[in-house]
Amino acid sequence: MSPERLQHVQRVAALALEWAERLGVPDSERNRWLRAVWLHDALRDAPDAVLEEWAGSIQGPPELRHGPASAARARAEGEDDRGVLDAVRYHSLGLPEWDMVGRILYCADYLEPGRAFERERRAELAERLPREPRNVLREVARSRLIHTIESGWPILEPTARFWNSLASTGASAR
Repeated sequence: MSPERLQHVQRVAALALEWAERLGVPDSERNRWLRAVWLHDALRDAPDAVLEEWAGSIQGPPELRHGPASAARARAEGEDDRGVLDAVRYHSLGLPEWDMVGRILYCADYLEPGRAFERERRAELAERLPREPRNVLREVARSRLIHTIESGWPILEPTARFWNSLASTGASAR
């Protein structure tokens, strides 16, 4: 993991820890969140050959392959919590079947303060998450979906199902 990637993961972990404290989650759940955080970008900087080894059936750029590869490697090394593995595998896409660990990782990865874009808005969302987790999750998913569309990338099936599951909850977009 590059020094920059390590700093990113440390910021994601700090945000997840802050939310865990503010939400009063049990230590066992907080530990699940942290396992997912530390695993999610484990292979983000890996060479193509490593991504091929761990996620050979997944097509696309490293941005889409590192999550499945990291999850496969974590499973091979003994991680057996389905929620943690799904969080890591789909953290770039979204997944409607996620439990809280996936939702927290998805938001913390996007809202961590080291990212250069929309700093004030993302800081406000990060502050709101413990009070309004569903609304913030929906806003994060909306922002990520808009970025995907504006980038001209395809909307993959898990992302579409994730968005539709959030849209059907009636959560406010603003």
